[in-house]
Amino acid sequence: MHTAPLTCLFDFEHTNDKTRPYVMQEFAVNGVTNLVLTDTLISEIMKSPGFAKKLRDDLKNTGTRFVDAHAPFGVNEDLNVPIAEQRPIMLERLKLALRITADFGVDSIAVHVGNTPETFAAYSLDDLHAAIIRSLEELLPLAARLGVTIAIENIWFPTSTPEKLLDIIAHFRSEHLGICFDAGHANLMAVDRHFEVSAAINGWKRFGAVPYDDQILEKLLPEITTCHLHDNDGQNDQHLLPGRGTIDWQHCMALLKQAPRIKCFQSEVIPVRTNSSIADVCRTFLAMV
Repeated sequence: MHTAPLTCLFDFEHTNDKTRPYVMQEFAVNGVTNLVLTDTLISEIMKSPGFAKKLRDDLKNTGTRFVDAHAPFGVNEDLNVPIAEQRPIMLERLKLALRITADFGVDSIAVHVGNTPETFAAYSLDDLHAAIIRSLEELLPLAARLGVTIAIENIWFPTSTPEKLLDIIAHFRSEHLGICFDAGHANLMAVDRHFEVSAAINGWKRFGAVPYDDQILEKLLPEITTCHLHDNDGQNDQHLLPGRGTIDWQHCMALLKQAPRIKCFQSEVIPVRTNSSIADVCRTFLAMV
């Protein structure tokens, strides 16, 4: 069993230069000094390189640090982009995200393999899977040089089932490639709750019935290097505080604490969006981890 640090996410898009260090300090005084270098923050550094110095000053002044990271994501930013003319920019952005992550001394970044948007409807799942492999063939050598682990994440699309993710892991067998286990995403795929509409149903509507699977954590456990912990009702990806949804946290945490490769436990509760106080987030996760 590994002892891994707790790190917390905040939706920093709701902050400015005055309020951002205040938020960081609130985490620190509530017992959490490890924070997530979010996709929002990485994107801001890409737009304005000088923003990195502001962040470094904020970290120093509040006694906090970044421990985990999340790459920018979206239809044109994920690993499975199959359209040839769009791939170079996607790859360069992810390379820059890796460099920014390493510059802050962070050794782990979650990266989405990508979903199945209508804009990719002409491409098969095999095409998208092949695009993911090609992307990682280019990104992993840089990750290795930087000492950063790329953690690919289970979502609720056919591109990111446990089987697909483990196929990717097996293809490379790299210490710099792992799995980001997302508890909320796994809950959406765990069991048929007979919703007429849900995130999983929408994600699979072009591909048939949703392959519900209540063993996602068990399947991914040997390759998990980081985790996103948040709750939901099994229908939508809500990023709620644990206890406000339907996840069995005792079972989830007991298994995660046995993950042989895990680097950190991450709260991916989104505080402003879900009206969750920083004090409640810290108190809840310190008790869990």
